[in-house]
Amino acid sequence: MNLRRYNIYFNTHTISGIIICAILYVIFFAGSFSFFKNEINAWQKNESDKGETYQNIVFDHLLDSIAQIKELKGRDITFYMQHNGHASYVNIGASQDTLVANKAKAVAEQKQLAEKKRLATENKAAAVKDAKAKDEKKKRRGRGRRGNDDSMYFSYDLATKKPSDYSDGYTMGEFLYRLHFLAPLNQIGINIGRPFGYTLAGLVSFIFLFALISGLMLHWDKIKSNFFVFRPGNKWKTVWTDMHTALGVIGFPYQFMYALTGIVLIVNSVLIIPFSKYLYDGKEDEVYAALGYNDNTKYTYLYEPLTAPFKMGDFLDKLESKWPNSHMNRIFIKNYGDKSMHVVALYDADIDKNFAGSGRLIYRVADEKILFEKSATANGSYLDYMKGFIYRLHLADFGGYPVKIIYFVLGIMGCFVIISGILIWLVARDKNNIPKRKRIFNFWAANVFMASCLTMFPITAMSFIAVKLATKVDQSFIFHVYFYSWLALAVFYVIRRNIAKTNLETLLLGSILSLAIPIANGVKTGSWIWETYRSGANDILLVDLLWLSLGIIGLLIFKKMLQNQKKENANGKTDSSDDSVVGRTTGTASRMPLKSAFALKNKPATKY
Repeated sequence: MNLRRYNIYFNTHTISGIIICAILYVIFFAGSFSFFKNEINAWQKNESDKGETYQNIVFDHLLDSIAQIKELKGRDITFYMQHNGHASYVNIGASQDTLVANKAKAVAEQKQLAEKKRLATENKAAAVKDAKAKDEKKKRRGRGRRGNDDSMYFSYDLATKKPSDYSDGYTMGEFLYRLHFLAPLNQIGINIGRPFGYTLAGLVSFIFLFALISGLMLHWDKIKSNFFVFRPGNKWKTVWTDMHTALGVIGFPYQFMYALTGIVLIVNSVLIIPFSKYLYDGKEDEVYAALGYNDNTKYTYLYEPLTAPFKMGDFLDKLESKWPNSHMNRIFIKNYGDKSMHVVALYDADIDKNFAGSGRLIYRVADEKILFEKSATANGSYLDYMKGFIYRLHLADFGGYPVKIIYFVLGIMGCFVIISGILIWLVARDKNNIPKRKRIFNFWAANVFMASCLTMFPITAMSFIAVKLATKVDQSFIFHVYFYSWLALAVFYVIRRNIAKTNLETLLLGSILSLAIPIANGVKTGSWIWETYRSGANDILLVDLLWLSLGIIGLLIFKKMLQNQKKENANGKTDSSDDSVVGRTTGTASRMPLKSAFALKNKPATKY
């Protein structure tokens, strides 16, 4: 490779990587745990999902229960099935019937009037604070949805028949899953026309793709000779370089797949803009409907009630007998209770029958006529296979626990690649020919990146313990515990300006807290590892074993690093040696000068 190409690849890889490294670390770390979202939810609630099933008649019971508190006539009702197969998000929209809508409006006005009277009679400051808290809860309840007071959005477990508000039923599994595409950032109020968190995650995925391709081209000439090269006995700079190169090349297919599918899944709203503008007259909803993400078809409301009641359980039973090798994805009920009522069913094929198939059925209730039907296991279109293929690869829901564990390990490997890349970048720029102001900036940049990334391990473990021991856990509790603790610990290590201690202490703290998680679970619920193994609660058992493994591996790594530190101290290495920066960044140096972060003394360049 000629020098010009090498410099282009090197600069592209380095600059793109350092720009996104901290955010990318969050995505990989949280995303690795989100593969076990359902298992984490079961662990937190101490309710194992042992292949629980339900009878379709439960949908009729649910609709009857909702009808006791809210008039359903003329409403659009949507069931979004969750990945565990027996829980669903339920969304109930405003009624198309003007009588029902006017009645709901009158009730809402009465509530507002009562609220004003309460503000006038009670302590005004306390009442205003309480009203703001309720408004904030409403905003968070629907995962960012903006509905009116006449709509409803909640989660419902079809097996246990337990409803829960989205905020009140929030879990660590849901939190980590949504954190891995930066959904919490949507709530900070930055208006760019699109959800800020999703857009940022998509942009990071796009830049990550450039970093991957440029990194592969950078090492292409020596990819064969250096593929299995790992020299743990050499200098730390060499160890990082070998780790960064070897793990990066081994995990390249996985990382490339995630960068690409992440762009498709997260930035699809950006990619859809030109299509909606030029092909669909700016109607983005029609584009999403054409892609099969939702169904926004509007049917004219006839103001004529159905002559016979609709039994959703019977409808689903017949559909399951028609499509035996598939499972429900979404159900859309249009104009409930009216003669214009339609039901749109979206089904996915079972993985062992069809890797990426999807089916669709449109049913008119009044005359029991099927207007459109496409089986989930046959006659799949190009769109079906591409969309299903992307989802299967990204969610890792096609091979059971072995595939999830492999994905988890590869995701953690990606975190090591990011950390080693930051350290290589820092040491390579700690040379005498680099101006002192740039060296100071480089150190502080790496210091902030390392503190932000490495503290995520102990904070995540601590949050698991907190949600297990707390008496009441909701979205606000998880947000406050996780983000405030993360901010405090990261700021502490940034101010401390000692990357060596940041590396060692976060590893030790995270490992100890990881080992404490199964203990906290056993003490709080009695679900000790041997008990969950004996009862067959494999999902709860997996989470305990996962954290137990992370704690043991972390302590072994910590022990190895201390042994290396003792060896180097025995050889007479100090911070004033040529390898001082190497020692400070790995945790192998004995001490770090207090002012080194602010004024770097002239010293010989670090030898590699």
